[in-house]
Amino acid sequence: MKKALLLVWAAAALLPGIGHAQWEWTRDGRKEFSDRPPPGDIPERNILRRPGANAPRASNAESPPAAAVPPKPVAPARDEELEARKKAAADAELARQRQQEQQNARRRAENCAQARDAQRTLDSGMRIAQLNPQGERVVLDDAARAAEGQRVQAAIAQECR
Repeated sequence: MKKALLLVWAAAALLPGIGHAQWEWTRDGRKEFSDRPPPGDIPERNILRRPGANAPRASNAESPPAAAVPPKPVAPARDEELEARKKAAADAELARQRQQEQQNARRRAENCAQARDAQRTLDSGMRIAQLNPQGERVVLDDAARAAEGQRVQAAIAQECR
């Protein structure tokens, strides 16, 4: 019985040593403790304590700690729902662009028709009156008619392509 009790006490005395198996080193004047070996950039003279006499020290040749290793990218699984949503969004954008082009074409056609009507009116030789900034009606003279003709020609050149 005495031997068994002695054996239990000896085992109990060894357990804290196993539980406290830690590395101790200094870095920048501070002590650091860990249950893992220090990083490879810690010089041998800065290691104060090892958990066992035969424990290997981390070398520069080994890979860096797990926290410093970037995770390997995982190939994304093909998500058919996501692809369907992307396709629907692309189709909606294309439809919006076509609708915008059609609106622009209709606007240009209307502007072209108005510019051609104005050109026919100028070419008819009829007297044309406009309102001045004071709201008074003023009949266009030859110089004003020529300027209006140039403005209408520029509008036709731009809108009637």
